[in-house]
Amino acid sequence: QLQLVESGGGLVQPGGSLRLSCVASGFTLDHFDIGWFRQAPGKEREGVSCISNSGGSTNYADSVKGRFTVSRDNAKNTVYLQMDSLKPEDTAVYYCAADATSDLCKYYGLGYNGYDYWGQGTQVTVSS
Repeated sequence: QLQLVESGGGLVQPGGSLRLSCVASGFTLDHFDIGWFRQAPGKEREGVSCISNSGGSTNYADSVKGRFTVSRDNAKNTVYLQMDSLKPEDTAVYYCAADATSDLCKYYGLGYNGYDYWGQGTQVTVSS
């Protein structure tokens, strides 16, 4: 069974950091571009970041640029989202998604959300 599982969410104070992980089971991620999305209560899902299968291309939403960093370790079949300087408006459920389309992140950036596989999400709450 092909699965993506996110972890690393939690409650953090404003200005704090969290690192989310996205681990694949049943398939290897090295041929997949990965997107990170989030959805806050009452809001539409939005793209946060993406990374190409090689890690050579990345994109970030303007709202997180300079604070979030996406990376991957294909040997561990894992993609990470390092989130620093967190703000209350970053509170949301965060999802990772995988797609085998070549150069998806490079050419479509965050404008594509038809990924093949999705995780179940991890809650991030930023509050004092």
